Amino acid sequence: MSHHQLDARRLLCPMPVIRTQNKVQGLAPGDTLEVICTDPGAHHDIPAWCRIHGHHVLESRQQGHEWIITVQVGASAN
Repeated sequence: MSHHQLDARRLLCPMPVIRTQNKVQGLAPGDTLEVICTDPGAHHDIPAWCRIHGHHVLESRQQGHEWIITVQVGASAN
């Protein structure tokens, strides 16, 4: 397993989810992806996308004006 980071700051909906999806496609099941975004809707949209596609949100927290969402890639990644 490996840990990755995605900078989705200053991107508006739906781009944080699209960038997350694109990044996850290149990862292996069990890998983690930390998504850093400034779009306040992303803290709802990314977890919803994860539920639909079989990934797990390990953590979602706000730090200043940023949301940091850590996703564990599920078996359906590839």
